Amino acid sequence: MVFISTHVSIPDEEVELTAVRAQGAGGQHVNKVSSAIHLRFDIRASSLPPFYKERLLELRDHRVSREGVIIIKAQDSRSQERNRALALERLVELIQQAAVPRVPRRPTKPTKGSKKRRLEDKSKRGQLKTLRSRPDHQ
Repeated sequence: MVFISTHVSIPDEEVELTAVRAQGAGGQHVNKVSSAIHLRFDIRASSLPPFYKERLLELRDHRVSREGVIIIKAQDSRSQERNRALALERLVELIQQAAVPRVPRRPTKPTKGSKKRRLEDKSKRGQLKTLRSRPDHQ
């Protein structure tokens, strides 16, 4: 069981963990040991509450595919068990992040002082450009 919060958890059957060979440098050890973990979690087929599913599917995260599957690869450690724990931590973190309610934006208006300063800067800039131009010969 993967616990997300006090009321929400995911059964182990819904999380697919696969051991694969890690990428990168590491000598002979990395070539013969499958220590990296590839985690797959199908959001739509999960037992998560609808609120969590909606928020996860709306996420603009490279780890969430178009089909609604979260894919996480953990290969930070040489230990398969540590990588498994890291992958599950990242999954929990992603789901918890999606559950945080967004604060609605309140539109604001510029202050009188900022409007005045903007207009003064514009007129100064315009004068400077006028002075740069060639004088008229009349």
